[in-house]
Amino acid sequence: MNLPWTTAEEAARLVKSGDRVFIHGSAATPVRLVHALLDRHAELSHVELTAISTFGDLGFDRPEVQGPFFLNALFVSANMRGTVNGPHGDYIPVFLSEIPRLFDQGILPLDVALVQVSPPDNHGFCSLGVSVDVAASAVRNARTVIAQVNPNMPRTLGDGQVHISRFQALVQVNDQLPEADYGAQVGDKERRVAQLVSEMIDDGSTLQMGIGAIPDAILGALHGHKDLGIHTEMCSNGIIPLVESGVINNARKKKHPGKVVTAFAFGTRRLYDLVDDNPSFAFLDVQYVNDTKVIRGNPRVVAVNSAIEVDLTGQVCADSIGTFQYSGVGGQMDFMRGAALSEGGKPIIALCSTTGKGQSKIVPMLRPGAGVVTTRAHVHWVVTEHGVAYLYGRNLEQRAKALIAIAAPEHREALERAYRERFGG
Repeated sequence: MNLPWTTAEEAARLVKSGDRVFIHGSAATPVRLVHALLDRHAELSHVELTAISTFGDLGFDRPEVQGPFFLNALFVSANMRGTVNGPHGDYIPVFLSEIPRLFDQGILPLDVALVQVSPPDNHGFCSLGVSVDVAASAVRNARTVIAQVNPNMPRTLGDGQVHISRFQALVQVNDQLPEADYGAQVGDKERRVAQLVSEMIDDGSTLQMGIGAIPDAILGALHGHKDLGIHTEMCSNGIIPLVESGVINNARKKKHPGKVVTAFAFGTRRLYDLVDDNPSFAFLDVQYVNDTKVIRGNPRVVAVNSAIEVDLTGQVCADSIGTFQYSGVGGQMDFMRGAALSEGGKPIIALCSTTGKGQSKIVPMLRPGAGVVTTRAHVHWVVTEHGVAYLYGRNLEQRAKALIAIAAPEHREALERAYRERFGG
């Protein structure tokens, strides 16, 4: 087979004015290809870029780039925030599980997909590696697929296998993948939250953890547990010691017993080496992983997600600070609902009670313009370092009392005043 090897600069010439271009996300972000594309700013116009979380200095905020390119984000990561909240970008609110449907049904048709893959195996198949999630659908649907081929990309097993004949251009790189260790960010508050959540997790539970210090802290508090399983949209370094010790063995799962199921992974090289060609990990399309019917198929699903703020009725804002788009809807609602429907399941919102500046995250009302990611009808447990509030089946006044009890002590007086103004007494 005559393979279309070329340079990033030549590959980027396949993008035409007016195209919509998908950018592979997470640790699979094809930085070289993105740079080569953005460097064509003088030759292109009305090019729409779309992606979930991306990592690396991609240059979206370069002034010369912001005219020809528009960033229409499906989830907002740090390197996108300035652009998405300005005149040259925007955000599409959508459940992570439904993003592949946007591509599959032509609601968001793709002209070009820029992806990063492992080198081909003896049969000509590359792997989407640590980010199968929505990328599998993008590769299925894009008219033109350009691949950055990297020997540092793990070959993961599942839905991420793509034959090399699918690519219209191949660019060889030898770059290290971006890394993060959220365990290094764990402090006393996160450890206290983690201890409270760990006490709610029964042996044999199937876990979904979001991203960040609290999820990694919770995993670090589970070494005394047995027969835990993982079915999650993403996994990070926190699972490594539990897998190695046998605490996570997926033995009691009904869906994919014996396997960690995930859509993407983001951590350190140690995690990437663990998942490389490892048949005990299944990297699957996110429309399957995050399907509530699939999630509820496992017993005792514990879904742990975080929030920017929670109001006194239980509404959860997890994606914006007022009108400022900070992240996205992601898969929080997929798993909060899936866990609630699982036999013995527990949907949990876990957060520190204050911001880094000491502001309360439990508030009388959400900031004006804040997005509600998880509705008050979907919230069951809220956990801070000060305790556990169980809201399911409780009326608005009962919820307010329970949430004030787990707020930071220095903010309870103000919250109680707001409570009295609303409910009397």
